Amino acid sequence: MLEAAAITKSFVFGDHKVDVLRGVSLRLGKGERLAITGKSGAGKSTLLHILGGLSSPTTGTLQVLGADLYAKGEPERAVVRSRDLGIVFQAYHLLPDLTLFENVMIPSMNTAKYRSDARAVERRALELIEKVGLQNRCSHRPGELSGGEQQRVALARAMMNNPRVILADEPTGNLDDSTGGQMLELLFGFAADESRGLVVVTHSRALAERCDRWLAIEDGVLVEKK
Repeated sequence: MLEAAAITKSFVFGDHKVDVLRGVSLRLGKGERLAITGKSGAGKSTLLHILGGLSSPTTGTLQVLGADLYAKGEPERAVVRSRDLGIVFQAYHLLPDLTLFENVMIPSMNTAKYRSDARAVERRALELIEKVGLQNRCSHRPGELSGGEQQRVALARAMMNNPRVILADEPTGNLDDSTGGQMLELLFGFAADESRGLVVVTHSRALAERCDRWLAIEDGVLVEKK
């Protein structure tokens, strides 16, 4: 579902170049759950952003469902991100002036499906909101929700266009143990539906051990842990 080959990523600050990723390769199979760990600053989020089409690698290639993502222009990459990839950010990135329902709807608002059958898209959003247990909060705005509730909204939004791959960046990083556990059950449940691929960036050893494979970024390269 994903195949990264010899990915490098460097940042230049004045005369100083920092090599964050130094030739990362990985494959994600259908229905596979993959954890990526590493120290703070190791490049975990950088790699996830590359896998999600949000940041171009310095060198290397990324195949998403068999197509070279970075051979495409930005408009085509945006279509792939919206259609095939569901991204759950640690910081939620919900729009504060929109309701819960509107935030979940966002990925589908500018699609042909919405233009042809808005009611079906609205039903999809309501079904997802019910799955994450927030059906009584549809009219609430992000500022009226707890951190755990906001993360569940972010997960529902990521699933809106029925992606084939879910990418999650520290999905429990801002949550207490109980709320984080509930979030993981939802995340793994969505991944199990239709055998979606799942890549989770995490500091949690317990979460990494729940996945089928566990890779760690060490000195800019991936090391197999499980």
